[in-house]
Amino acid sequence: MGEGGDFRAGFACRLGFLYLGAMKPEVLRRLDEVVWVDPDRLSGAPCFRGTRIPVQMLIDHLAAGFALDEFLETVPSLDRTQAQRFLELAGEQMQECASSLTSV
Repeated sequence: MGEGGDFRAGFACRLGFLYLGAMKPEVLRRLDEVVWVDPDRLSGAPCFRGTRIPVQMLIDHLAAGFALDEFLETVPSLDRTQAQRFLELAGEQMQECASSLTSV
């Protein structure tokens, strides 16, 4: 799955909120365009594709109350589109996960 290998092996464990077994192939493809994992870089932490910027860094900044623009100022090598696509995918997956809880 592109440079750095198949990110799916460790992605769910590291981010916690994404369960890959339930993800549709289209979502996996879209996620693979945005995120990559290389066990030899940053201890295998999921990073924005083509960078060494961990996606957890974005999550931590947003959780601390920083705006996306403030985060992007700290990592000028990250394209806004990548960050936005990651957030959209994470949001879609959370909605799908929450919806499945109501049908249990």
